Amino acid sequence: MSDERRKFALVGTGNRGTTMWGQNLLEGWRDKVDLVAICDTNPLRAERARAMIGSNVPIYTDIATTLREARPELVIVCTRDSNHDDIIVAALDAGCDVITEKPMTTSVDKIRRIREAEKRSGKRVDVSFNYRFAPTAYKLKQLLKSGAIGELTSIDFHWYLDTNHGADYFRRWHAYVENSGSLFVHKATHHFDLLNWYTEADPETVAAFGELRNYGAKGPFRGVRCKGCEFASRCDFYLDLDADAFLNALYEDPSELDGYVRDACVYRADIDIPDTMTANIRYTNGVVCSYSLNTYMPIEGHHIAFNGTRGRLEMRQFEKQPWERPDHDEILLVKSFAGGVERIKVPHAAGGHFGGDDIMRNMIFRGAEDVLGQRAGSRAGAMSVMTGLAALKSARSGEMVRVAELGDIG
Repeated sequence: MSDERRKFALVGTGNRGTTMWGQNLLEGWRDKVDLVAICDTNPLRAERARAMIGSNVPIYTDIATTLREARPELVIVCTRDSNHDDIIVAALDAGCDVITEKPMTTSVDKIRRIREAEKRSGKRVDVSFNYRFAPTAYKLKQLLKSGAIGELTSIDFHWYLDTNHGADYFRRWHAYVENSGSLFVHKATHHFDLLNWYTEADPETVAAFGELRNYGAKGPFRGVRCKGCEFASRCDFYLDLDADAFLNALYEDPSELDGYVRDACVYRADIDIPDTMTANIRYTNGVVCSYSLNTYMPIEGHHIAFNGTRGRLEMRQFEKQPWERPDHDEILLVKSFAGGVERIKVPHAAGGHFGGDDIMRNMIFRGAEDVLGQRAGSRAGAMSVMTGLAALKSARSGEMVRVAELGDIG
């Protein structure tokens, strides 16, 4: 191994930390990175994750000790959203660069803390917006920049989470605004970032609706968790942890230390995030967008269409559905007054998020050329969170929200 490897600490050993930024990162980029520490408040979960990653590095339970003893150059943050800021700021102040899972954080004050620490430290924050790196997203961005549909005027963007993926957010810590900022922040941060990137503008005004229609108190019955639940035999959302060796090892025994179970009831009465969301967004360049997110669909994927002064781009990306999935995405380019349609096929790439995960890691760790500005820093992370915060505020208040009025992000 060469000396150019960057020493990094992994903070947070849930699914994403253990796989994407642990096992997978070392498998594909070991010549560029050297794991020197694992940090998690649950030491048993950290031990299980360390074994899965295939490492023997020290385990720590707090960020201060991790930074002081392991002395990493890079910290990768995969904890729950609401405490990202504490870890990011500590890492920056210790002279480390940071990669954080999305969303970057969950409030305006926390955004400002991170941005101020980044400025005073001179270090860098990368936000893991891997959807920017998917081959189809890259092609759509190319077409928009080329002027294929003239001046962009509006976007239709609708995201569908199925009854497996969508329900998972309501089993876990994400189900509370205090932890995740709601799915307007946690999940939609991906989508709002794509919109900000596609439009090359900031969100200006948001008008949104968000309701809890399927999970939480809307459910027909409720318990504490799936394991041992009296309703297991007739609940559509029953999760058998014993049937999933990975999740069972990472969460079941470790739950005895901190009480966090991976199969919490999706019908818990105290769930306070919406599961059915829409938002209308106006951008500083005049582009307007109609957006929706639904979390209990029989399909998974999204539909996006770009409307311009000279035509339209349209794409439906399939992820899961009860019919055969193609091995490519198809973008429809329809030009005004030209007649006909150009069908642009984009093959799926290997790896997570249609290849986006690998392409993003190559850019961060191998210095691949960033032609279209895909690599996302703290400002991109901030603006996607601000969009989500504005949407949540609008949905709660029934009023349109000006993003700038939420506060200064630094």
